Amino acid sequence: MSGTSMTTRAWLLMLPLLAVMIAVIGWPLVDTVGLSFTDAKLVGTAGNFVGIDNYVKTLTGSNFQRTLVTTTIFAVVSVFAEMVLGVLAALLLNQQFYGRTMLRGLMILPWALPTVVNATLWRLIYNPEYGALNAALTQIGMLDAYRSWLGEPGTALASLIIADCWKNFPLVALIALAALQAVPRDITAASLVDGAGPFARFRFVILPYLAGPLIVALVLRTIEAFKVFDIIWVMTRGGPANSTRTLSILVYQEAFSFQRAGSGASLALIVTLLVAVLAAAYGVLVRRTAGSTA
Repeated sequence: MSGTSMTTRAWLLMLPLLAVMIAVIGWPLVDTVGLSFTDAKLVGTAGNFVGIDNYVKTLTGSNFQRTLVTTTIFAVVSVFAEMVLGVLAALLLNQQFYGRTMLRGLMILPWALPTVVNATLWRLIYNPEYGALNAALTQIGMLDAYRSWLGEPGTALASLIIADCWKNFPLVALIALAALQAVPRDITAASLVDGAGPFARFRFVILPYLAGPLIVALVLRTIEAFKVFDIIWVMTRGGPANSTRTLSILVYQEAFSFQRAGSGASLALIVTLLVAVLAAAYGVLVRRTAGSTA
């Protein structure tokens, strides 16, 4: 069979999938682009054409700039913490000890929980009246009185980052643990014989096997953290004083709470473009890493 006929057959087999993608993704995207150039107040209604005014107002507005900073801080700190905790957990669970299988199963639980359930649990932990965190810190003498962790701008974002890390670091740990299974035992044994310490073994023996999978985990978690919505909406709804408002929450508020569908559509497209740029940059990084390890 010639290459041309094989290509034609491949495209024919992909037609049902392409039709579904056009219907589910393509048309709503085109409709959102058209809506972003209008001053429509409600989603699904027609508005007057305003050109790029929505984009100019969004990009130059203080709300967008502050929210972009908050989103960036949340994404960078949470992803960094998840990568570190995930690798450390994978290194621990890769060792031989009694109860390792049970501990591996328990580690999956936070990641397996629905995000809404996870957010509700952490709201109870942070509760200013009967929360477990306040009770524990008060009993060991680190606090004199209960605090509203989610009600203070100085602690709300950090509290959300902790909750997000607890939920998502098992994903990084599972990816890293799978990669550790590919590290040849004879190489690690030879490094021990040569007198390499723990850090040297990790840097020169283990890390090369982890680099590729960890970059994949980094890509997935960065994109998810940058467009985070559900856990923050359930726990703080972007408050207090908009200190935890991310770009996704700002899109929701613009389009539905403030009933500015045109402005919300332009903001949604800007967020989509930012996520696409991140994905493209990480794609280049993945290809370079794959080429260097090949």
